[in-house]
Amino acid sequence: MRQKLETEQKALEINLNDSVYGTFAEIGAGQEVARYFFQVGAAAGTIAKTMSAYDKIYSDHIYGTEPTGRYVCQSRLNKMLDHEYDLLSSRLTHERPGVNFFVFADTVAAINYSRTIKGDGWLGLRFQLQPDQEPNDLILHVRMLDNDNQLQQQAIGVLGVNLIYACFTYHDQPRELLKSLMDGLQGRVKIDMVSLTGPNFDHIDNRQLCLWMVKYGLTEVAMFGPDGRSVHGSEFLYKKDVLIVRGSYRPPTLVNLDMIKVSNQQFREDDKVDASRTFLLTEITLDNLLGEDKELDEKDFLDRAELLCALGQTVVVSDCEEHQKLVSYLSDFKVRQLGLVLGVRPLLDMLTDKYYKNMESRLLAAFGELFARNVRIYVYPFMQEGSAELMTAENFPVPEGLKFLYRHLLDNQQIVDVVGFNRENLHIFSKDILGEIREGESGWESKVPPKVAALIKEKHLFGYPTETLEFEY
Repeated sequence: MRQKLETEQKALEINLNDSVYGTFAEIGAGQEVARYFFQVGAAAGTIAKTMSAYDKIYSDHIYGTEPTGRYVCQSRLNKMLDHEYDLLSSRLTHERPGVNFFVFADTVAAINYSRTIKGDGWLGLRFQLQPDQEPNDLILHVRMLDNDNQLQQQAIGVLGVNLIYACFTYHDQPRELLKSLMDGLQGRVKIDMVSLTGPNFDHIDNRQLCLWMVKYGLTEVAMFGPDGRSVHGSEFLYKKDVLIVRGSYRPPTLVNLDMIKVSNQQFREDDKVDASRTFLLTEITLDNLLGEDKELDEKDFLDRAELLCALGQTVVVSDCEEHQKLVSYLSDFKVRQLGLVLGVRPLLDMLTDKYYKNMESRLLAAFGELFARNVRIYVYPFMQEGSAELMTAENFPVPEGLKFLYRHLLDNQQIVDVVGFNRENLHIFSKDILGEIREGESGWESKVPPKVAALIKEKHLFGYPTETLEFEY
Protein backbone atom coordinates (compact mmCIF):
# COMPACT_ATOMS: atom_id res chain seq x y z
CA MET A 1 0.00 0.00 0.00
CA ARG A 2 1.50 3.32 -1.09
CA GLN A 3 2.00 5.84 1.71
CA LYS A 4 0.55 9.22 0.81
CA LEU A 5 2.83 12.07 1.87
CA GLU A 6 2.08 15.75 2.31
CA THR A 7 3.25 18.02 -0.51
CA GLU A 8 5.91 19.68 1.68
CA GLN A 9 7.33 16.30 2.71
CA LYS A 10 7.61 15.23 -0.93
CA ALA A 11 9.44 18.46 -1.82
CA LEU A 12 11.82 18.07 1.12
CA GLU A 13 12.65 14.46 0.21
CA ILE A 14 13.57 15.59 -3.30
CA ASN A 15 15.69 18.44 -1.89
CA LEU A 16 17.54 15.99 0.35
CA ASN A 17 18.22 13.63 -2.54
CA ASP A 18 21.74 14.64 -3.59
CA SER A 19 21.56 12.53 -6.77
CA VAL A 20 19.09 14.87 -8.58
CA TYR A 21 19.64 18.43 -9.74
CA GLY A 22 17.70 20.60 -12.13
CA THR A 23 15.89 23.64 -13.50
CA PHE A 24 12.36 25.00 -13.03
CA ALA A 25 10.81 27.02 -15.86
CA GLU A 26 7.22 28.18 -15.37
CA ILE A 27 5.03 30.34 -17.57
CA GLY A 28 1.63 31.74 -16.68
CA ALA A 29 0.53 31.10 -13.13
CA GLY A 30 3.75 32.18 -11.39
CA GLN A 31 6.47 29.95 -9.96
CA GLU A 32 4.14 27.84 -7.87
CA VAL A 33 6.08 24.57 -8.11
CA ALA A 34 9.52 26.03 -7.43
CA ARG A 35 8.09 27.89 -4.42
CA TYR A 36 7.38 24.61 -2.61
CA PHE A 37 10.99 23.51 -2.98
CA PHE A 38 12.31 26.85 -1.73
CA GLN A 39 9.94 26.99 1.25
CA VAL A 40 10.79 23.56 2.70
CA GLY A 41 14.54 24.28 2.79
CA ALA A 42 17.67 22.58 1.43
CA ALA A 43 16.80 23.76 -2.08
CA ALA A 44 20.42 24.60 -2.93
CA GLY A 45 21.09 20.90 -3.43
CA THR A 46 18.25 20.54 -5.96
CA ILE A 47 17.70 23.76 -7.91
CA ALA A 48 20.15 25.00 -10.52
CA LYS A 49 17.86 27.75 -11.80
CA THR A 50 14.27 28.97 -11.70
CA MET A 51 12.73 31.31 -14.22
CA SER A 52 9.40 32.66 -15.43
CA ALA A 53 9.22 34.38 -18.81
CA TYR A 54 5.78 35.87 -18.23
CA ASP A 55 5.94 38.42 -21.05
CA LYS A 56 5.26 36.84 -24.44
CA ILE A 57 8.03 38.78 -26.20
CA TYR A 58 10.61 37.64 -23.65
CA SER A 59 9.27 34.11 -23.90
CA ASP A 60 9.55 34.14 -27.69
CA HIS A 61 13.15 35.34 -27.53
CA ILE A 62 14.02 32.42 -25.24
CA TYR A 63 11.94 29.58 -26.67
CA GLY A 64 10.96 30.75 -30.14
CA THR A 65 7.59 31.86 -31.51
CA GLU A 66 4.42 29.79 -31.64
CA PRO A 67 2.89 29.79 -35.16
CA THR A 68 -0.58 29.30 -33.69
CA GLY A 69 -0.21 32.21 -31.27
CA ARG A 70 -1.14 29.88 -28.39
CA TYR A 71 1.25 29.67 -25.45
CA VAL A 72 -0.61 27.12 -23.34
CA CYS A 73 0.05 24.17 -25.62
CA GLN A 74 2.19 21.06 -25.86
CA SER A 75 4.45 22.62 -28.47
CA ARG A 76 5.46 25.42 -26.08
CA LEU A 77 6.08 22.93 -23.27
CA ASN A 78 8.32 20.81 -25.52
CA LYS A 79 10.34 23.88 -26.54
CA MET A 80 10.82 24.81 -22.89
CA LEU A 81 12.02 21.33 -22.00
CA ASP A 82 14.37 21.20 -25.01
CA HIS A 83 15.93 24.60 -24.36
CA GLU A 84 16.38 24.28 -20.61
CA TYR A 85 17.67 20.71 -20.69
CA ASP A 86 20.22 21.55 -23.37
CA LEU A 87 21.49 24.45 -21.23
CA LEU A 88 21.60 22.36 -18.07
CA SER A 89 23.44 19.42 -19.55
CA SER A 90 25.90 21.51 -21.60
CA ARG A 91 26.87 23.72 -18.64
CA LEU A 92 26.89 21.28 -15.74
CA THR A 93 27.62 17.76 -17.02
CA HIS A 94 31.32 18.06 -16.17
CA GLU A 95 30.70 20.19 -13.08
CA ARG A 96 28.36 17.68 -11.45
CA PRO A 97 29.38 14.15 -12.48
CA GLY A 98 27.21 11.31 -11.23
CA VAL A 99 24.12 13.50 -10.89
CA ASN A 100 20.76 12.86 -12.55
CA PHE A 101 19.62 16.07 -14.25
CA PHE A 102 16.01 17.16 -14.62
CA VAL A 103 14.02 20.05 -16.04
CA PHE A 104 10.51 20.80 -14.82
CA ALA A 105 8.44 23.09 -17.04
CA ASP A 106 4.86 24.27 -17.15
CA THR A 107 2.75 26.67 -19.18
CA VAL A 108 -0.52 27.47 -17.45
CA ALA A 109 -3.55 29.73 -17.85
CA ALA A 110 -5.39 30.07 -14.55
CA ILE A 111 -8.99 31.27 -14.31
CA ASN A 112 -9.29 34.98 -15.09
CA TYR A 113 -11.35 37.73 -13.48
CA SER A 114 -14.11 37.61 -16.12
CA ARG A 115 -14.27 33.78 -16.00
CA THR A 116 -13.72 33.50 -19.77
CA ILE A 117 -10.76 31.19 -19.07
CA LYS A 118 -11.60 28.10 -17.01
CA GLY A 119 -8.01 27.23 -16.17
CA ASP A 120 -5.80 24.58 -17.75
CA GLY A 121 -2.15 23.88 -18.39
CA TRP A 122 0.67 21.66 -19.60
CA LEU A 123 3.28 20.29 -17.19
CA GLY A 124 6.32 18.21 -18.00
CA LEU A 125 9.47 16.70 -16.53
CA ARG A 126 12.54 15.67 -18.50
CA PHE A 127 14.64 13.55 -16.18
CA GLN A 128 17.46 11.04 -15.93
CA LEU A 129 17.33 7.94 -13.74
CA GLN A 130 20.98 7.09 -14.41
CA PRO A 131 23.75 9.68 -14.97
CA ASP A 132 24.98 9.99 -18.56
CA GLN A 133 21.83 8.27 -19.84
CA GLU A 134 19.38 9.81 -22.30
CA PRO A 135 16.51 11.45 -20.37
CA ASN A 136 12.87 10.40 -20.07
CA ASP A 137 9.81 12.64 -20.48
CA LEU A 138 6.58 12.73 -18.53
CA ILE A 139 4.12 15.22 -20.04
CA LEU A 140 0.57 15.86 -18.86
CA HIS A 141 -2.35 18.18 -19.46
CA VAL A 142 -4.46 19.37 -16.52
CA ARG A 143 -7.91 20.96 -16.31
CA MET A 144 -8.38 22.97 -13.14
CA LEU A 145 -11.71 22.87 -11.32
CA ASP A 146 -11.28 25.42 -8.49
CA ASN A 147 -13.31 28.56 -9.10
CA ASP A 148 -10.61 30.86 -7.76
CA ASN A 149 -7.32 32.04 -9.28
CA GLN A 150 -5.20 31.59 -6.15
CA LEU A 151 -6.60 28.12 -5.47
CA GLN A 152 -5.80 27.09 -9.04
CA GLN A 153 -2.24 28.36 -8.68
CA GLN A 154 -1.87 26.43 -5.45
CA ALA A 155 -3.19 23.28 -7.15
CA ILE A 156 -0.56 23.63 -9.89
CA GLY A 157 2.10 23.82 -7.20
CA VAL A 158 0.88 20.60 -5.60
CA LEU A 159 0.59 18.84 -8.95
CA GLY A 160 4.11 19.84 -9.97
CA VAL A 161 5.57 18.48 -6.74
CA ASN A 162 3.56 15.27 -7.17
CA LEU A 163 4.87 14.89 -10.72
CA ILE A 164 8.55 15.31 -9.79
CA TYR A 165 8.27 13.06 -6.73
CA ALA A 166 6.42 10.37 -8.71
CA CYS A 167 9.03 10.24 -11.48
CA PHE A 168 11.93 9.73 -9.08
CA THR A 169 10.10 7.51 -6.57
CA TYR A 170 7.60 5.40 -8.53
CA HIS A 171 9.36 5.10 -11.89
CA ASP A 172 9.35 1.31 -11.55
CA GLN A 173 5.64 1.27 -10.55
CA PRO A 174 3.86 3.10 -13.39
CA ARG A 175 0.38 2.41 -12.02
CA GLU A 176 1.31 3.99 -8.66
CA LEU A 177 3.15 6.80 -10.45
CA LEU A 178 -0.04 7.71 -12.25
CA LYS A 179 -2.31 7.47 -9.21
CA SER A 180 0.07 9.53 -7.04
CA LEU A 181 -0.29 12.53 -9.34
CA MET A 182 -3.69 13.17 -7.72
CA ASP A 183 -2.43 13.15 -4.11
CA GLY A 184 -4.12 16.04 -2.29
CA LEU A 185 -5.98 17.12 -5.42
CA GLN A 186 -9.17 15.03 -5.57
CA GLY A 187 -12.02 17.18 -6.85
CA ARG A 188 -9.67 20.05 -7.73
CA VAL A 189 -8.13 18.97 -11.05
CA LYS A 190 -8.62 16.54 -13.92
CA ILE A 191 -5.57 15.10 -15.65
CA ASP A 192 -6.76 14.16 -19.13
CA MET A 193 -3.49 13.43 -20.92
CA VAL A 194 -0.33 11.67 -19.72
CA SER A 195 2.58 10.66 -21.93
CA LEU A 196 5.51 8.70 -20.50
CA THR A 197 8.46 8.02 -22.81
CA GLY A 198 12.19 7.42 -22.68
CA PRO A 199 14.81 4.67 -22.24
CA ASN A 200 13.49 3.65 -18.82
CA PHE A 201 9.91 3.38 -20.10
CA ASP A 202 10.25 1.56 -23.42
CA HIS A 203 8.10 -1.21 -21.93
CA ILE A 204 5.24 1.18 -21.09
CA ASP A 205 2.21 1.15 -23.39
CA ASN A 206 0.76 4.66 -23.31
CA ARG A 207 -2.60 3.24 -24.40
CA GLN A 208 -2.69 1.44 -21.07
CA LEU A 209 -1.89 4.72 -19.31
CA CYS A 210 -4.98 6.18 -21.00
CA LEU A 211 -7.06 3.33 -19.62
CA TRP A 212 -5.63 3.76 -16.12
CA MET A 213 -6.33 7.50 -16.20
CA VAL A 214 -10.02 6.80 -16.73
CA LYS A 215 -10.12 3.75 -14.46
CA TYR A 216 -8.59 5.57 -11.49
CA GLY A 217 -10.63 8.74 -11.92
CA LEU A 218 -7.97 11.16 -13.14
CA THR A 219 -10.32 12.03 -16.02
CA GLU A 220 -13.50 10.89 -17.77
CA VAL A 221 -11.89 11.05 -21.23
CA ALA A 222 -8.46 10.08 -22.57
CA MET A 223 -7.26 9.67 -26.16
CA PHE A 224 -4.48 8.03 -28.13
CA GLY A 225 -3.54 8.21 -31.80
CA PRO A 226 -2.94 5.50 -34.42
CA ASP A 227 0.71 5.31 -33.27
CA GLY A 228 -0.41 4.43 -29.72
CA ARG A 229 0.81 7.72 -28.26
CA SER A 230 -1.31 9.73 -25.84
CA VAL A 231 -2.85 12.84 -27.40
CA HIS A 232 -4.99 15.72 -26.18
CA GLY A 233 -8.03 17.09 -27.97
CA SER A 234 -6.94 20.72 -27.67
CA GLU A 235 -4.08 19.98 -30.05
CA PHE A 236 -6.20 18.73 -32.97
CA LEU A 237 -9.95 19.19 -32.30
CA TYR A 238 -10.06 22.96 -31.72
CA LYS A 239 -12.95 24.47 -33.71
CA LYS A 240 -13.28 21.32 -35.82
CA ASP A 241 -16.40 19.36 -36.79
CA VAL A 242 -16.07 16.05 -34.94
CA LEU A 243 -17.68 12.65 -35.50
CA ILE A 244 -17.45 9.99 -32.76
CA VAL A 245 -18.28 6.36 -33.52
CA ARG A 246 -19.00 4.44 -30.34
CA GLY A 247 -18.70 0.66 -30.36
CA SER A 248 -17.30 -2.41 -28.66
CA TYR A 249 -14.78 -3.28 -31.41
CA ARG A 250 -14.35 -6.73 -29.91
CA PRO A 251 -13.01 -7.33 -32.51
CA PRO A 252 -13.57 -4.64 -35.18
CA THR A 253 -15.75 -6.28 -37.83
CA LEU A 254 -16.81 -5.44 -41.37
CA VAL A 255 -19.94 -3.95 -39.80
CA ASN A 256 -17.81 -1.61 -37.65
CA LEU A 257 -15.78 -0.60 -40.67
CA ASP A 258 -18.93 0.10 -42.71
CA MET A 259 -20.42 2.01 -39.79
CA ILE A 260 -17.33 4.25 -39.65
CA LYS A 261 -17.10 4.75 -43.42
CA VAL A 262 -20.70 5.56 -44.32
CA SER A 263 -21.47 7.68 -41.24
CA ASN A 264 -18.31 9.72 -41.81
CA GLN A 265 -19.30 10.32 -45.43
CA GLN A 266 -22.81 11.34 -44.38
CA PHE A 267 -21.44 13.66 -41.70
CA ARG A 268 -19.04 15.36 -44.12
CA GLU A 269 -21.89 15.96 -46.58
CA ASP A 270 -23.98 17.80 -43.97
CA ASP A 271 -24.57 21.46 -44.93
CA LYS A 272 -23.49 22.63 -41.47
CA VAL A 273 -20.20 20.71 -41.61
CA ASP A 274 -16.98 21.95 -43.18
CA ALA A 275 -15.66 18.79 -44.84
CA SER A 276 -12.11 20.19 -44.83
CA ARG A 277 -12.18 20.57 -41.02
CA THR A 278 -13.60 17.29 -39.79
CA PHE A 279 -12.06 14.76 -37.44
CA LEU A 280 -13.13 11.17 -36.80
CA LEU A 281 -12.83 9.47 -33.41
CA THR A 282 -13.69 5.94 -32.32
CA GLU A 283 -14.80 5.49 -28.71
CA ILE A 284 -14.75 2.63 -26.21
CA THR A 285 -16.42 3.18 -22.86
CA LEU A 286 -15.19 1.78 -19.56
CA ASP A 287 -18.54 0.06 -19.07
CA ASN A 288 -17.99 -1.82 -22.32
CA LEU A 289 -14.71 -3.22 -20.98
CA LEU A 290 -16.19 -4.94 -17.93
CA GLY A 291 -16.19 -8.71 -17.99
CA GLU A 292 -18.88 -11.03 -16.65
CA ASP A 293 -17.34 -10.65 -13.19
CA LYS A 294 -17.67 -6.84 -13.53
CA GLU A 295 -13.88 -6.53 -13.49
CA LEU A 296 -12.09 -4.45 -16.10
CA ASP A 297 -10.16 -6.65 -18.52
CA GLU A 298 -7.01 -4.69 -19.44
CA LYS A 299 -5.70 -7.31 -21.86
CA ASP A 300 -9.03 -7.25 -23.71
CA PHE A 301 -8.75 -3.46 -23.98
CA LEU A 302 -5.21 -3.60 -25.35
CA ASP A 303 -6.28 -6.15 -27.96
CA ARG A 304 -9.01 -3.80 -29.18
CA ALA A 305 -6.62 -0.84 -29.08
CA GLU A 306 -4.03 -2.75 -31.13
CA LEU A 307 -6.54 -3.40 -33.90
CA LEU A 308 -8.07 0.09 -33.95
CA CYS A 309 -4.60 1.65 -34.17
CA ALA A 310 -3.75 -0.72 -37.03
CA LEU A 311 -6.87 0.57 -38.81
CA GLY A 312 -5.58 4.13 -38.46
CA GLN A 313 -8.07 5.24 -35.80
CA THR A 314 -7.68 7.86 -33.09
CA VAL A 315 -9.31 6.27 -30.05
CA VAL A 316 -11.24 7.73 -27.13
CA VAL A 317 -11.47 5.69 -23.94
CA SER A 318 -14.07 7.20 -21.64
CA ASP A 319 -16.20 6.82 -18.57
CA CYS A 320 -19.00 8.66 -20.39
CA GLU A 321 -21.76 6.08 -20.54
CA GLU A 322 -24.03 9.13 -20.50
CA HIS A 323 -23.33 10.95 -23.75
CA GLN A 324 -23.77 14.46 -22.36
CA LYS A 325 -20.56 14.02 -20.34
CA LEU A 326 -18.65 13.56 -23.57
CA VAL A 327 -20.50 16.45 -25.20
CA SER A 328 -19.60 18.68 -22.24
CA TYR A 329 -15.95 17.62 -22.35
CA LEU A 330 -15.62 18.40 -26.06
CA SER A 331 -17.25 21.81 -25.64
CA ASP A 332 -13.97 23.08 -24.14
CA PHE A 333 -12.41 22.67 -27.60
CA LYS A 334 -15.14 24.83 -29.19
CA VAL A 335 -16.20 21.94 -31.45
CA ARG A 336 -18.52 23.37 -34.10
CA GLN A 337 -20.69 20.41 -35.11
CA LEU A 338 -20.63 17.13 -33.21
CA GLY A 339 -21.91 13.83 -34.58
CA LEU A 340 -22.41 10.74 -32.40
CA VAL A 341 -22.78 7.41 -34.19
CA LEU A 342 -24.65 4.64 -32.36
CA GLY A 343 -26.27 1.37 -33.13
CA VAL A 344 -30.04 1.14 -32.71
CA ARG A 345 -29.88 -0.92 -29.52
CA PRO A 346 -27.49 1.45 -27.66
CA LEU A 347 -29.74 4.38 -28.67
CA LEU A 348 -32.83 2.59 -27.35
CA ASP A 349 -31.03 1.79 -24.08
CA MET A 350 -29.92 5.40 -23.72
CA LEU A 351 -33.34 6.92 -24.39
CA THR A 352 -35.15 4.43 -22.19
CA ASP A 353 -32.71 4.96 -19.32
CA LYS A 354 -32.94 8.73 -19.60
CA TYR A 355 -36.74 8.56 -19.75
CA TYR A 356 -37.21 6.44 -16.64
CA LYS A 357 -34.62 8.38 -14.63
CA ASN A 358 -36.19 11.76 -15.43
CA MET A 359 -39.87 11.12 -16.10
CA GLU A 360 -40.95 12.60 -12.78
CA SER A 361 -39.38 16.03 -13.07
CA ARG A 362 -36.81 17.13 -15.64
CA LEU A 363 -37.33 15.09 -18.80
CA LEU A 364 -37.07 18.06 -21.19
CA ALA A 365 -34.01 19.42 -19.40
CA ALA A 366 -32.29 16.00 -19.49
CA PHE A 367 -32.79 15.68 -23.23
CA GLY A 368 -31.84 19.31 -23.77
CA GLU A 369 -28.44 18.67 -22.16
CA LEU A 370 -27.69 15.94 -24.70
CA PHE A 371 -29.36 17.34 -27.82
CA ALA A 372 -27.69 20.72 -27.98
CA ARG A 373 -28.10 22.59 -31.24
CA ASN A 374 -24.75 21.44 -32.60
CA VAL A 375 -25.23 17.73 -31.74
CA ARG A 376 -26.69 15.13 -34.09
CA ILE A 377 -26.99 11.39 -33.47
CA TYR A 378 -26.48 9.08 -36.46
CA VAL A 379 -28.17 5.71 -36.02
CA TYR A 380 -26.79 2.59 -37.68
CA PRO A 381 -29.48 -0.09 -38.30
CA PHE A 382 -29.69 -3.43 -36.56
CA MET A 383 -30.94 -6.76 -37.85
CA GLN A 384 -32.37 -9.17 -35.31
CA GLU A 385 -30.79 -12.62 -35.47
CA GLY A 386 -33.06 -14.87 -37.52
CA SER A 387 -35.03 -11.94 -38.90
CA ALA A 388 -34.88 -10.06 -42.20
CA GLU A 389 -36.49 -6.92 -40.76
CA LEU A 390 -34.27 -3.94 -40.06
CA MET A 391 -34.63 -1.93 -36.87
CA THR A 392 -33.93 1.77 -37.53
CA ALA A 393 -34.33 5.11 -35.80
CA GLU A 394 -37.70 5.46 -37.50
CA ASN A 395 -39.28 2.21 -36.38
CA PHE A 396 -37.74 1.03 -33.11
CA PRO A 397 -40.02 0.85 -30.02
CA VAL A 398 -39.91 4.07 -27.99
CA PRO A 399 -41.49 4.27 -24.50
CA GLU A 400 -45.05 5.59 -24.77
CA GLY A 401 -44.39 8.73 -22.73
CA LEU A 402 -41.41 9.61 -24.92
CA LYS A 403 -42.98 9.29 -28.35
CA PHE A 404 -43.92 12.96 -28.80
CA LEU A 405 -40.46 14.23 -27.77
CA TYR A 406 -38.73 11.56 -29.85
CA ARG A 407 -40.78 12.53 -32.92
CA HIS A 408 -39.65 16.11 -32.40
CA LEU A 409 -36.00 15.00 -32.42
CA LEU A 410 -36.53 13.05 -35.65
CA ASP A 411 -38.39 15.88 -37.37
CA ASN A 412 -35.61 18.33 -36.45
CA GLN A 413 -32.99 15.86 -37.67
CA GLN A 414 -31.19 15.69 -34.35
CA ILE A 415 -31.55 11.94 -34.70
CA VAL A 416 -31.10 10.56 -38.23
CA ASP A 417 -30.65 7.15 -39.78
CA VAL A 418 -27.32 6.28 -41.38
CA VAL A 419 -27.79 5.81 -45.12
CA GLY A 420 -25.75 3.90 -47.68
CA PHE A 421 -24.87 1.04 -45.32
CA ASN A 422 -23.98 -2.45 -46.52
CA ARG A 423 -27.00 -4.61 -45.72
CA GLU A 424 -25.15 -7.83 -46.56
CA ASN A 425 -22.92 -7.48 -43.48
CA LEU A 426 -25.66 -6.92 -40.92
CA HIS A 427 -25.74 -10.62 -40.03
CA ILE A 428 -22.23 -10.31 -38.56
CA PHE A 429 -22.09 -10.15 -34.75
CA SER A 430 -18.91 -9.56 -32.75
CA LYS A 431 -19.83 -12.06 -30.03
CA ASP A 432 -20.08 -14.86 -32.60
CA ILE A 433 -16.71 -13.99 -34.09
CA LEU A 434 -15.13 -13.80 -30.64
CA GLY A 435 -16.35 -17.32 -29.84
CA GLU A 436 -15.01 -18.68 -33.13
CA ILE A 437 -11.61 -17.06 -32.52
CA ARG A 438 -11.26 -18.56 -29.06
CA GLU A 439 -12.37 -21.99 -30.21
CA GLY A 440 -9.87 -21.97 -33.06
CA GLU A 441 -12.63 -22.33 -35.65
CA SER A 442 -12.31 -21.12 -39.24
CA GLY A 443 -14.56 -18.81 -41.23
CA TRP A 444 -14.45 -15.75 -38.96
CA GLU A 445 -11.65 -14.26 -41.04
CA SER A 446 -14.10 -13.27 -43.79
CA LYS A 447 -16.16 -11.21 -41.32
CA VAL A 448 -13.37 -8.83 -40.27
CA PRO A 449 -11.00 -6.60 -42.26
CA PRO A 450 -7.99 -8.56 -43.62
CA LYS A 451 -5.56 -6.53 -41.50
CA VAL A 452 -7.56 -7.38 -38.37
CA ALA A 453 -7.58 -11.12 -39.16
CA ALA A 454 -3.81 -11.11 -39.78
CA LEU A 455 -3.03 -9.32 -36.51
CA ILE A 456 -5.32 -11.53 -34.44
CA LYS A 457 -3.44 -14.58 -35.70
CA GLU A 458 0.02 -13.03 -35.54
CA LYS A 459 -0.31 -11.63 -32.00
CA HIS A 460 -2.82 -14.20 -30.67
CA LEU A 461 -5.36 -11.54 -29.72
CA PHE A 462 -8.70 -12.27 -28.03
CA GLY A 463 -7.59 -15.72 -26.94
CA TYR A 464 -6.65 -16.96 -30.41
CA PRO A 465 -4.97 -20.37 -29.79
CA THR A 466 -1.19 -20.24 -29.65
CA GLU A 467 -0.96 -23.69 -31.27
CA THR A 468 -2.97 -25.28 -34.05
CA LEU A 469 -5.37 -27.84 -32.68
CA GLU A 470 -4.67 -31.38 -33.79
CA PHE A 471 -7.36 -34.02 -34.01
CA GLU A 472 -6.92 -37.78 -33.96
CA TYR A 473 -9.22 -39.92 -36.06
